[in-house]
Amino acid sequence: MIKEIRKDKKQNIYNREKKDEFETKVLDISRVDRMTAGGRRLRFRAAVVVGDKKSRVGLGVAKGVDVAQAVEKATRAAKKNLINVLIVNETIPHQVEAKFSAAEVMLKPQKKGRGLIAGGTVRTICDMSGIKNVSSKILGRTGNKINNAKATIEALKKLKVREVNKEEKKEEILK
Repeated sequence: MIKEIRKDKKQNIYNREKKDEFETKVLDISRVDRMTAGGRRLRFRAAVVVGDKKSRVGLGVAKGVDVAQAVEKATRAAKKNLINVLIVNETIPHQVEAKFSAAEVMLKPQKKGRGLIAGGTVRTICDMSGIKNVSSKILGRTGNKINNAKATIEALKKLKVREVNKEEKKEEILK
């Protein structure tokens, strides 16, 4: 009887489903190959965005022998590269621009109810981070999804909140 109980406990430990607080979205999957003496060696590169829709988002890029392995490795990389995004009233506090390689991205705050006006990778990253009202424009000439994603992450890193002193508040009220 004791052995049976222990066996049941062991099974419960292994059968527990690990709840993941993050949602994942695959941005890009591409086949890459390298030439060797024996011919081509095929691998797959995956770019994955991970976010909790509550201000944390990360981007991961990894390669693997097959697509599933590449996506899994990229997801782990994205979880290691998480950043906290500053969100004020479901939007960003101020306009911000960022550049990564040939990709340039501009993000503008919007009024509540306006929605997420963005395309491609910028939309995915903003959605995963929990930003609901923002307008964006990809200013760079590149269509490279990974560089556009990295530029968006850089832009979100630049966000800061302006701290106002009590004296400044009094001056504004008096004016």
